[in-house]
Amino acid sequence: MVKQSWMRTLLPWVSIAVIIVLLDQFTKFWILQQFHYGEVRYITSFFNLVRVHNSGAAFSFLAGASGWQREFFMGVGLCASAFILYLLGRHGQQKIFALALSGILGGALGNVIDRFQHGYVVDFLDIHVANWHWPAFNVADSAIVGGAILLVLDEFLRVRRTK
Repeated sequence: MVKQSWMRTLLPWVSIAVIIVLLDQFTKFWILQQFHYGEVRYITSFFNLVRVHNSGAAFSFLAGASGWQREFFMGVGLCASAFILYLLGRHGQQKIFALALSGILGGALGNVIDRFQHGYVVDFLDIHVANWHWPAFNVADSAIVGGAILLVLDEFLRVRRTK
């Protein structure tokens, strides 16, 4: 009975994460099919699509390392995903918290899949102002950032409720 209740708690949140993974992988597949490495397509005065490969983590952290970072980041992503599943099983009734974790879970798994398949993460969203460019990112990265913002919001609301 406990397993059934735990699975029922997880199902909606894991479903959201799966949708994020599917959207992330579809967009990366499209970019890989339509763009050559380094190719840029100008969309607006502040947004481009560009195909880049990131063998590091956020902002290409450790991208220049000798190759060990691939397995390291895959391990971190899988461990984080397992911990998130545990948290979702325990706190799935907390909607904002669980939604935040679902976004982070979907994003982490999307990037782990890239590392496993290609040895790097496919990034393609490029925001810029004048000569300043934000590092290129993808749907998975957006879900992770959105999840982190929701975690901060959830904590802020929790603290306000306890006062």
